[in-house]
Amino acid sequence: MIKIDRAHIRFKTKTGYVDAVRDVSLRVEDGEVFGLVGESGSGKSTLLRALASLVPLAGGAISIDGQGVAHRPQRDVQMVFQDPYGSLHPRFTVDKTLREPLAINGIGNQDARILDALAEVGLGAAFRFRYPHQLSGGQRQRVSIARALIVEPRVLLLDEPTSALDVSVQAEILNLLRRLHRERKLTMILVSHNLAVVGFLCQRVAVMRNGEVVEQLGVEAVRARDVKHEYTRRLLLATQGYTREPVNP
Repeated sequence: MIKIDRAHIRFKTKTGYVDAVRDVSLRVEDGEVFGLVGESGSGKSTLLRALASLVPLAGGAISIDGQGVAHRPQRDVQMVFQDPYGSLHPRFTVDKTLREPLAINGIGNQDARILDALAEVGLGAAFRFRYPHQLSGGQRQRVSIARALIVEPRVLLLDEPTSALDVSVQAEILNLLRRLHRERKLTMILVSHNLAVVGFLCQRVAVMRNGEVVEQLGVEAVRARDVKHEYTRRLLLATQGYTREPVNP
C-alpha cells in the first residue's frame, strides 16, 4: 500500500540546510500496522507529514497504492495528530469539526455520518454540540480519530496519538485503534518514541535515528528484545523506565 523510495527531506534555515530525513526506504503492506520509533528529532514525524503531503520531498519518491501522494485524493490518507488540545478548533463544536471534512469532500448524508462516527469512537450523540474545552483529553482524541475516519480513508497516519494523555486513557485509545484496524482493515503508520506502545499495535517496526532508518524488525523481535543495533537496544532500555532499588532497613 505504501512505498517509500530513498526519501530525502530538507529544511532551509538561517545558516543553511538541515537534512531531517535522509535516504529512507520502506514498504508497508495493505492492512498492516507499521511503527516508526525513535527519539525526538529523529525524523519520524517529518516522514509522516510527507506521507500526508504536508512536507515536500527534496529527493526520492513516495507512493500510495501505486500513485504518488500528490496525485491521490486527500481523503484517502488521513492523520491524527499528537496534541488533542491543539488539533481541534476551539470555537468549533464537535458537530462542526466532523461536518467540515464531509463538506470539503462533497460527502452527503452528513447528520447520519456524524452520529455514526461518534458512536464508532465511543462517544454518544450527547457530545455532538460540545466544544473542545468541554471535553477531556481522551474525548478530544476520540473526536480527532472520528474526524480522520469520517471520510473513509484507506491509510491512517498516527503521530504519537497517546503521548499527551494519561496512562489509563492511553490504553483506551490504543484499544480503540486496534479495534478500528480490525473492523476497517485500515493501513496504519504509528509514530512513537515508546516501543511498548508500538509493540501493542504494530506488526513491524522501523527504528529511526538522525533522519535515517537504522533497523527494521518484526514486533515479535521487539517483544523478545532480539535486536541488532545498539540504538534500538537503548530505546528498549528506556522503555523499561526507572526501577527503584530497595532500601535496606
